[in-house]
Order: sequence, then C-alpha cells, then structure tokens
Amino acid sequence: MSLFIASLNSGSNGNCYYIGSSHDAVLIDVGISCRETEKRMKALGLNIKNVRAIFVSHEHGDHIKGVSTLANKYSLPVYITGKTALQGPRLIRHLSRPFIADEAVQTGDLTVIPFQKKHDAADPHSFVIESKGTRIGVFTDIGEVCSEVIRYFGICHAAFLEANYDEEMLEQGRYPIHLKNRIRGGHGHLSNRQALELFLHHRSPQLSHLLLSHLSKENNSPELAMELFAPHANGTEVLVASRYTHSAVYEITSQGDPYLPDRPVRSKPRQLGLFG
Repeated sequence: MSLFIASLNSGSNGNCYYIGSSHDAVLIDVGISCRETEKRMKALGLNIKNVRAIFVSHEHGDHIKGVSTLANKYSLPVYITGKTALQGPRLIRHLSRPFIADEAVQTGDLTVIPFQKKHDAADPHSFVIESKGTRIGVFTDIGEVCSEVIRYFGICHAAFLEANYDEEMLEQGRYPIHLKNRIRGGHGHLSNRQALELFLHHRSPQLSHLLLSHLSKENNSPELAMELFAPHANGTEVLVASRYTHSAVYEITSQGDPYLPDRPVRSKPRQLGLFG
C-alpha cells in the first residue's frame, strides 16, 4: 500500500508533517498557523478533510502553535500525553486524547506508534505511522540516538530525520555557551554527524526516502547537510525539508517488509482527564 508524505514546514519557526493514505491522514505537530497549514495543504493538493487526527510530539511552540485553532475548526482529535497537555495548548481539552508509549493508536486505516525520546520537554515522543506494511517515521527533536530511535528507524520505508546542526558551526557560532550545551547535551537536538551515523548503520535496505528535518537557521545549512549525506545515499532519495515552505508530496510504497514487533492497538480513542 502507498502512503503519501509531505513536510508542511520544518525548523525552529514551525514543524508540521503530513502522512496519509488515499483516504485517511494524520498531522504530526502543527507548529505553523491554521491558515498557513490550510494554504500549504491546498497548494499540494491535499484534502484537509482526510485528516483524522493531530499527534503532538511535545509542548514547544514550534510544534503546537496552530494545534488549537486547527483542531477546533475541523473537530480533530488531538493525541497528546497528560504531561505534555499540562504544558501545552489549553483550548483543546474537549478534543484531547491520551496516548501511551509503544501502544499503537488506530485512526482510519493508519496505525500510529508513539515512543519516547530524549528531549528537554515534559514528555517527548516520536512516531511511526504504518498502513498495510508501509511505515513512515517522524524523528525530530532528538537529544541522542537511543535504542528506541535505532529500533524504529530500522523498520521505516521513509523518514523525517532531524539534522539540526553542524558541530563546527555551533561551536564557532554566536550562541552563548549554555545554549550550545543545551543543543548538544543529550536532550537537545541531533547534529548532522549523529544523523548520518544513524542513517549509515541502522537504516533498512527498504528506506526509499529520507527528509532531513529541523535544520537550524544559525548553525546549519541545507548545502552542508546534503554534502554530508549525498555520498552515502546508496539508493535512498535524500532531501532537505525546508523551514520556509512545504516540500513536494512523496509516494512511499513498501518493497520487502522490515519486521515490526506486535504492539497493542487502541482503535477507539479514550477521553481522559488530561488536565486534572
């Protein structure tokens, strides 16, 4: 089965990722405005009425800016952990649904698997979205390549993978030392080198597309990231997700089937008292 993916925006100014089948779709984070989300989806020929849910990775503004407005306008359930909800948008209480790490959530014909990651947020998660054997990963805002990231990256047919900073640019740049240490200290972001090592050593042979994501404006450049990755692509189409505009829509199909361990699946969302 084919899945269709696009980055609507990727960077510290806003993150929003679309993954969908022919009938059903989800958004991972909505860190741009509702109007801009609608505009970019329309430009790509994506029907917002196919979006079944929003999944929130963590509460930072570049991931939740447009969540409340978009969710309320289209009555979309917002999957968010309780800890994140306490720190996040307060206008979505009636639409909020909890999720639990490693417990799959069924929405339409998509299965979304959340898993915990290391980042300086209340309860940060990344996601793998699956439908009939085709799997897409969204791996951004990752402080380090932990065993969970390795495990889930290795089953993907396409992935949005953080390549936030060039280590030399960060070291020599104008950021104060406390901010540099926050970025590179294990609960911040992945460098180009760290992302490349994950790609080289743990990708599936079936990984057809890699979208380098969440690039820093100050401490990286698309040219630097591509220069590092291009010699090692080895059949994978490597692209950079822009911080200024949407990507194209890419069709992803499974050819061969990386093993996915069984996970409990919750098909009907529960509405719990996330906010106490």
